[in-house]
Parts: sequence; C-alpha cells; structure tokens
Amino acid sequence: MTATTDGSAESAGAGSETTPGGPGPGPSGPERTRPVAQYGPMGGTAGVGGARPARPRAEPDIGRGGVRAATADPPETPDGNRLREVHEAAARATRNLLARQDAEGWWKGDLETNVTMDAEDLLLRQFLGIRDEATTRAAALFIRGEQRDDGTWATFHGGPPELSATIEAYVALRLAGDAPDAPHMARASAWIRAHGGIAAARVFTRIWLALFGWWKWDHLPELPPELVFLPPWVPLNIYDFGCWARQTIVPLTIVSALRPVRPAPFALDELHTDARVPNPAKRPAPLVSWDGAFQRMDKALHVYRRFAPRRLRKAAMAAASRWIVERQENDGCWGGIQPPAVYSVIALHLLGYDLGHPVMRAGLESLDRFAVWREDGARMIEACQSPVWDTCLAAIALADAGLRPDHPALVKAADWMLGEEIARSGDWAVRRPGLAPGGWAFEFHNDTYPDIDDTAEVVLALRRIRHPDPARVEAAIARGVSWNLGMQSKNGAWGAFDADNTSPFPNRLPFCDFGEVIDPPSADVTAHVVEMLAFEGKAGDARTRRGIAWLLAEQEPDGAWFGRWGTNYVYGTGSVVPALTAAGIAPAHPAIRRAVRWLESVQNEDGGWGEDQRSYKDRSWAGRGASTASQTAWALMALLSAGERDGKAVERGIAYLVRTQEADGSWDEPYFTGTGFPWDFSINYHLYRQVFPLTALGRYLHGEPFAPAGAS
Repeated sequence: MTATTDGSAESAGAGSETTPGGPGPGPSGPERTRPVAQYGPMGGTAGVGGARPARPRAEPDIGRGGVRAATADPPETPDGNRLREVHEAAARATRNLLARQDAEGWWKGDLETNVTMDAEDLLLRQFLGIRDEATTRAAALFIRGEQRDDGTWATFHGGPPELSATIEAYVALRLAGDAPDAPHMARASAWIRAHGGIAAARVFTRIWLALFGWWKWDHLPELPPELVFLPPWVPLNIYDFGCWARQTIVPLTIVSALRPVRPAPFALDELHTDARVPNPAKRPAPLVSWDGAFQRMDKALHVYRRFAPRRLRKAAMAAASRWIVERQENDGCWGGIQPPAVYSVIALHLLGYDLGHPVMRAGLESLDRFAVWREDGARMIEACQSPVWDTCLAAIALADAGLRPDHPALVKAADWMLGEEIARSGDWAVRRPGLAPGGWAFEFHNDTYPDIDDTAEVVLALRRIRHPDPARVEAAIARGVSWNLGMQSKNGAWGAFDADNTSPFPNRLPFCDFGEVIDPPSADVTAHVVEMLAFEGKAGDARTRRGIAWLLAEQEPDGAWFGRWGTNYVYGTGSVVPALTAAGIAPAHPAIRRAVRWLESVQNEDGGWGEDQRSYKDRSWAGRGASTASQTAWALMALLSAGERDGKAVERGIAYLVRTQEADGSWDEPYFTGTGFPWDFSINYHLYRQVFPLTALGRYLHGEPFAPAGAS
C-alpha cells in the first residue's frame, strides 16, 4: 500500500532544523546536544563532554514523491559524477521505500524461511480435519517451486540439502496428491533413504509424523507436563528456555502426554532405510558425557510416564492449558510466531476445545494471516511477521537519507510505533519482577514478549522524528530506555527477550535438536542498546560502560564480532562498530582498526560484501559468500562510522550498491541474511534489501548520526 505523504513537495532543508550531520531533533523540537563519553585510544573513559560535530549534511530538497536532491549540483568531475550517481540512487530508494508504507504508517516486508512452515500448516489442517483443496493446491505449488534438481529442499537459498525439511515437504506433497513414483517424488525419497530416513530426522519432524502413526511415540523424547510446576530457580524450569522455545514446549508437553494418533491417509514406507526396522538401535553416548546423562534421564522419564500419578498429571495439563490461554494475544496468535501457535492449537484441541471455541477460532484465524499469496497462486507461510522492526528500520533509513524530520511519512510512522508500545508485564518479569513495563515487540500483536533489540531501534527511530506531541514521545522513550536498562544481564550485555537466560542445560535435552533454545546476550543486540544509550546521553553511564567492555572483550581475534540475529560476522561487526564510535570509542582504537582491517579483507571482488549461513557451522566461511545489498550496507555502516568515508573499500562498496540497484529503486536479494537460530533457522527479510542500503547511502552522503572522533 502507498502512504499518503501530504506536503511531500516541500523542502526538507528549509525549516528542517536538523543538527548538522546528526539525527533530527528530538520530539521536543529544538536541536539537542547529548553528552557522550570520550574514550581514549585504549578505550579508557576520559570524561564526559559535548556531542561531537558530525560531517555537515547538505540541505536537501524533497521533490514530488518525497525524493531528495542536492541543492547544488556536484561539480563536473569524476568525483562529482560519482556523487551525483549516489544522490540519484538514494533518491530512487527513498521513493521506493515511501511507496511501500502502509496507510496506517507501518512497513512490513515478507519474512521468508523454509518449506517446513508450509508443510506443517497442511499437516495441522489434516490433523484437525479442516484441510481444503484450494489451500492444499496453493501450498503444494509453493513447496514444489522450492524443490531442487536433486529432489531435496534446503533451509536457505543456495544452501545444502536438509533432511527434515525434505521429509516434511515430501509428506506435504503426498497430502496434495503427488504420487510417490512421480520423478520429483522418487528423487526426494531416494535422497531421504540415502541420508538415514525418518529415523535421522529432527525430533519436531518425527512428532508431526507420530500424530498420524508414521512414527511411534515411544521412540520420541519424553516431555512431561509436570515441567510447568518447576519453580524458576530449579534447573530446566520453563523459564530457563528462550521465549520462543518456552512457548513451543509448554503445549508440546500436553501433546506428548496424550500421544494422539490420527488415521494415516497413506503409508510412508519409502522414507525408511528399512521399513521392517524403522528405528534402528543407536549406541548411547558415554554415561560420563552430558549427552549420555541426558539420554539416561530421558529413559527415566519414559519409565516415570507409566507411573505418573494421574491427579498430578491432570493438574499439570490443566496448568499448562491455563498458561497457554493466558498468553494468547489479542489477534488470536501466541507471541506473534507461527510454530507456538500451531502447537497451542493442537494442545487445546486435544484437551477438548472444539474448533468453534473463541480461543480456537481466533487461533486458526491468526494462522491464516501468516499466509502470503503470490501472483502465481502459490501460498507461502511466514514463520513470523516483522512490522515493528521493519518500521523503525525504515524510519531510520529515510531520516538518515535526508527526509525532513517532520515529513508526514515519518510522523505517521512515529504515531504507529507509539501505538505499539507495550504497557504490561510479560514473562520477562519472572527474572525482573520489580521492573516497570515498557518497550516494543517485533510483531503486530505480542504484548507478552517485548524485545530489547526492537526497543533500542524504535528509540533510535523516534529520536530522528519531530512529532507534534513531543511529551508523548519523550514519555514512551523514557519507559523504553528504563526497561532496556533493567533487562541488562549480569555480565553487562543484553539478550533479545530475557535477562540472564543462559542456563547450559536446555540445549542438552534430547528433545532440543531443532536449534537454539536459550537467549544469551549477543553482540548485535548489545551494540544496538549501547548505540541507543549513546543517543540518549548515557554513554558515560556505568551500565553503558559495562556493555562497551563486554563488546570489546567479545571481539574475535581477526577483528570481527559474531552476529546472532543476522548473518553473521558481517552483521555483528556492522552493528558493533557504529555503536562503539557513537559511545565515544575513537576510530584509532585497536578494536576499531582490527574491525576495519577484517572488513576490508573480506570484501568481494565486485565491491560488495556477503556471508553465507554456513559460517555458523564452519568459521572458514566467515565473511564469505555472494555479495548482497543488505550485507554490503552493514559493512559500509561500520566503515563509515570508523572514519573510512574516503577509503577505497567504501568507494567500491558504494559503487556496488549504485550499480546493482534496480530501476525502481529496489535491490534484488534472494540470499538469506537474517537469523532465527544460527544455522538451524535462517530468514530472508524482504525489506532488509531496501532499508539498509538506503541507510548506508544516506550516511555516505550526509554523515554519521554520531561522527567518530577525528573524522574529517
């Protein structure tokens, strides 16, 4: 949808009242000067002074449609021609991004993951008896379109074949009527058998198959519902798990306890290495190892299942069902994430909630909203939706590209973000019971799980916008900053959803083979919080300094930082360097110099940067992969903040963005540059290819929101 941008023909320079080279004025209207800590070359605090002047911004004009153009033409020189091309690229990207804004003020790009979402959606409908021909046909069209020539499916573009994804996709196509002897199906089943068959698949895949009798429940790890009774101080209580795992595990305890089996519509003998022995015996891990200990604990839980007191088990399932229902959001979903919603619907249905019950009806309707219908009739299921994240990043990009701070598109975005602030406690309060609520979540509806990353970026976005109600903005920012500070972990860093969610035990459970299940602090989230605190004049605060010290200690020997929520070292480094320089770390600091050298060393021949998801499994892939617009932008944002604007690497990176831009101002990016679980769950955020390149182009043209000390 296209936003209404009344007044877009007005000059963004005239009356914009921006601080030269810095962010737009805060909601209070006049220019803001925020004190920032000054760090010496070795990172020691040298006191708190005024904000450093940044590179002066050219005063831009906003033409019709919101396109900014330089007030004075660049000189007719090679450099001038290059700057003209960059200005034009930024103008096209600005036009494109403005046109994507919804009339309510938000942006949202598709969130693409892998075909297990689509396969499990069909399996859910089959389990509930509501699968229809139109939905099945559309889902199968998408799944077939993702199959590769060897018959397999991957979990990210260009990635290796993945067994569980291939099994689930195959079963979904069988539901859609594809014959097992069809060439594309025969290739898939042959590959599955050659790689261990169903027995080698992840636990989640085998749970789905157990629902139809294609796998035995006895051959799955036990997950007792009595877990909900464990207090937060006992190891392996549900709050030891990350929020995404917690929301999934609680309903699955009910499913595991009841072990339902629906009639299978067909056999799957072709997916076993030997259909007579579908689950060949495996040698257990040594008893003295963690894996061995947890395997034996699982065996003990299987024994406990036979003797569990009925009243206790019934009470546990009732407590689990209450926990689930209490966390259903206003839109019917659970945490704004598809997998927990799917398992919650199954669990409640098993407990007697019929499909017409308001809880069930709302849950099923929410799942329909995860569907993206494509022009060819295919139906893709999003694992999650990212409007808050996309909106704050879009607002930052437009502001840094020169859109005036009171532009209607930015004000409308601020209004929408303010309306999304979370004002009640959630599961995070288990570890921070005295902390007042505040902040923002990732999705349209997710009041239970605001996240630290979104909150930091929303604050950074709001600070760039001149809103007509500054008091409202200041109050929301104050609550968000206070909440983020209160969510700092003991080590000085920040995780995504919870504080101190670092137990070593959950990842060891035999059940937890589907990806990361805890939420420890990460460099990228910590960097965004540090950058936000610097903008808020808190660079010298002791809590910020602890975050800075943690970041400096986490730097890899080669100069990079690990990226938890984006791929990977390029994202981590692209997040940390701007944060450190914003907080006063000088570009000459050894950590910044190491980061610059690393980024320069992994720049591709075409001038761009790229990193494959395989870097999560194999460190030799760090910084290696096909160039993408978003990852090139991350590297440029780091180099620009480090004072490298006139360096060769920046020149080549900017040239790559200009050269690869489409005529409509967009960039094409089939590669996955987002991360759900490192390696196990990869994401292609379709708006990343738009917001980050525009941010990088804007900062190249107009300077950094915080210029590094010593920059020209």
